[in-house]
Amino acid sequence: MARLKFEILTIFPDFFRGPLEHGIVRRAREASLIDIGVHDLRAFTRDKHRTVDDRPFGGGEGMVFKPEPIFECAESLGLAPKGRRKNTSVILLSAGGEIFRQSVAEELAGLERIVLICGRYEGVDERVAEHLADRELSVGDFVLSGGELGAAIVVDAVTRLVPGALGNEASSVQESFSCAAGRPARPTNEPDSTCSSGGLLDYPHYTRPAEFRGMQVPEVLVNGNHEQIRRWRRRKALEKTLRNRPDLLQQVELSDEDRGLIASIRSGKD
Repeated sequence: MARLKFEILTIFPDFFRGPLEHGIVRRAREASLIDIGVHDLRAFTRDKHRTVDDRPFGGGEGMVFKPEPIFECAESLGLAPKGRRKNTSVILLSAGGEIFRQSVAEELAGLERIVLICGRYEGVDERVAEHLADRELSVGDFVLSGGELGAAIVVDAVTRLVPGALGNEASSVQESFSCAAGRPARPTNEPDSTCSSGGLLDYPHYTRPAEFRGMQVPEVLVNGNHEQIRRWRRRKALEKTLRNRPDLLQQVELSDEDRGLIASIRSGKD
């Protein structure tokens, strides 16, 4: 498989000296599993002030990213025109984009090249979205100062899915959101000491010491009964999902055991 190449277009290239030089992303770069190029949009301006923004036609508050630096920077990378690209995606990070989910990360991990355009100010000239980017992504229902944080999130989430990046390939499968909607996870009746989330929020984790400042690790986790541990973890994952993200329950395949656990949770029974 070809090395996955990320290209980041930004007016703050120094921002990425931190997020991309630690942990799994750094190790994946050192192992030549991924490559990351960071490109300064101001290098593609033509005035002495290196202007990348302007006031929008029709009036309104704030400044908008001009199209010229973005198009010229992207074209310098040798990209094919929109609609004729293979194994490549040009993504505009935008508050108005589709929500970035694990299923999107899985899709992107199968590509050879990902170009991330980091918006700023009050937005980006719409011609970038219409004629250059083939996708708009948002990392959540909130507004950031720019797309740099979002780009770093996309790089991290996608890199984790590149074969070899985690070392233990099972790790990415057993994390929350790792199963796309409608795709079953590990059977919930499997007598194992671990239990994949299957698209639910993750179950609680504990480590040594078993007693810390009067706070005890749940007895079920130290009794050595793998089936009880599996069932406890599944119940806790369902509890947390019901409490924090009930919408996820509509996207996963629930077993009869899951439905029974949900009923007991709602009724307050152990």
